[in-house]
Amino acid sequence: MKRLLAIELQKIWKNRASRILTISYFVILSFIAMIASIKFDIGNLKFHLAEMGIFNFPFIWHFNTYIAAILKLFLAIVIVSMMANEYSYGTLKQNLIDGMSKQEFVLSKFLTVVLFALASTVFVFVMSLILGYSFSSYTELGIVFSDLEYLLAYFVKLVGFFSFCLFLGVLVKRSAFAIGFLFVWNILEGIANGVLSFKIFPKSETAANIMQFFPLEAMSNLIVEPFTKLSIIRNIKTTIGANDIKDYDVHFTSILIVLIWTALFVFFSYKIIKKGTCSSIINQFLKKT
Repeated sequence: MKRLLAIELQKIWKNRASRILTISYFVILSFIAMIASIKFDIGNLKFHLAEMGIFNFPFIWHFNTYIAAILKLFLAIVIVSMMANEYSYGTLKQNLIDGMSKQEFVLSKFLTVVLFALASTVFVFVMSLILGYSFSSYTELGIVFSDLEYLLAYFVKLVGFFSFCLFLGVLVKRSAFAIGFLFVWNILEGIANGVLSFKIFPKSETAANIMQFFPLEAMSNLIVEPFTKLSIIRNIKTTIGANDIKDYDVHFTSILIVLIWTALFVFFSYKIIKKGTCSSIINQFLKKT
C-alpha cells in the first residue's frame, strides 16, 4: 500500500497545477482563523465574531468542519485531474504494462482519496484546538473533546465526495467535463428535491426521507449548518416566538449511506477501468443481447 500511495503522491507533486491547488487548499483552510479578526464598531453597535461564541468548545467542532467542507472543491479538482491525467498522458496503460494490476490501480487512487481526507481532518482538528484554546470560554477537557463526532462526519464526507469525484474522473476522463458533471448532478438533485418537496409530497417529511439517499444530499446531511445553533440566534428566535426544532446531530444512518455510496463509487470505478471504457461496456452488452 505504501508503494501505491507513494506513486500517486509523486504524480500529484510533479504536476504543477495539482501541487498549487493542494497547497492553496490548506492555506485557504487556515484562513478560518481570520474570522476571529472580523470586527465592526459602528457607534453603539459592536460586532465581533469571536465574541459571538463561534470558537467556543464544543461548538467549534461543528462550525469549523462545516466551513472547511465548503472548501473541498479545491481537492476535488485535484482528484478529478489525477484521474483525467492518467488518460491524457497514457500513464494508466503504462502502469498496467509495468505490472500494476487494475485492482492496485484503483486502490492507489482510493488510498490517495483517504489520505487527503485524513490530512484535512487532522488539519481542522489541530486548527480548532488552537482557535478554541485561544478564544473559547470553556476549556475543561470534558467540554473540549465532546462533539468530536463532527470530525468523523467531516472525514466520511470528504472520503465520499472525493470518491464521487474519482468516479467522475474515470467515467468522463476529462477534468473540466467531470467538474461540470458534478455541478449538473448537484442541480439535478436540487430539482428533484424541489419537485418532491413542493409538488409530490408538500408539507411532509417524505421528500426529505427520499432525498437522504441521494449521494450529494447524503453528504450534506452529515454536517448541517451550525449558525442557527448559536445562542444569539436562538435568543432572537425565542424573542420573536419561533420554535427551533432543527436536528444538528450527526446520525449513524447518514454516515452509513455515505459509506455505501463510497463503496459503490469505488466499485464502479474499478468496473469501468476493468472493461476499458463505458462504450466498450455498452457494446459488449449489445452483443450479448
